[in-house]
Amino acid sequence: MKNIRFRLTAISLLFLTVFVISCGTDAGSEDEVAVIETNYGKIVVELFPKETPKTVANFKNLIREGFYNGTKFHRLARATDKVAAIQGGDPNSINGDPATWGTGQPNQKTVPAEFSQNIKHVRGTISMARRGNDINSATSQFFICVTEMPNWDGQYSAFGKVIEGMNVVDTIARAPVLPKTERPVDPVVVTRMVIEKRNHTKP
Repeated sequence: MKNIRFRLTAISLLFLTVFVISCGTDAGSEDEVAVIETNYGKIVVELFPKETPKTVANFKNLIREGFYNGTKFHRLARATDKVAAIQGGDPNSINGDPATWGTGQPNQKTVPAEFSQNIKHVRGTISMARRGNDINSATSQFFICVTEMPNWDGQYSAFGKVIEGMNVVDTIARAPVLPKTERPVDPVVVTRMVIEKRNHTKP
């Protein structure tokens, strides 16, 4: 009987370990929002864990680690004659050479693409940037659409939308850039990013 009890205890511990590990990568509640605090103001993002669970889980984990604190919106991505999105989330932008901003770091965890018919790249959508043509190479960099970009649907993993602070996004998008680049002269700093319950956020 002792052996049987030991085996049951070991199995119980195994399941508990798996459960704890799973919770660490769980996309969490739909009632949780991401709050992006910048030196230009606050942006609140609604997340869609049901449609894009891996992407949302990765984003939340990075936020809870404090990964994004101090990063910058380093790029104003253009489509023809207008700014289509503001991009941030590169750890190199904290204190690295500006020439490396947007390249990311080679040891970063990648997240497979997740595409939902319910989430389109419209104004206010938040989506994951990636490397080149590899749709499964998203890491930490993200962008927020300033305008509708339907040709990005099925190409980038859209996982949420801005529900407060689009005026801040628009202000960032209007920033002057260095000649012949998409890099702002004075990039906006993400002072802090946190996950909060929706009803805890304040104007």
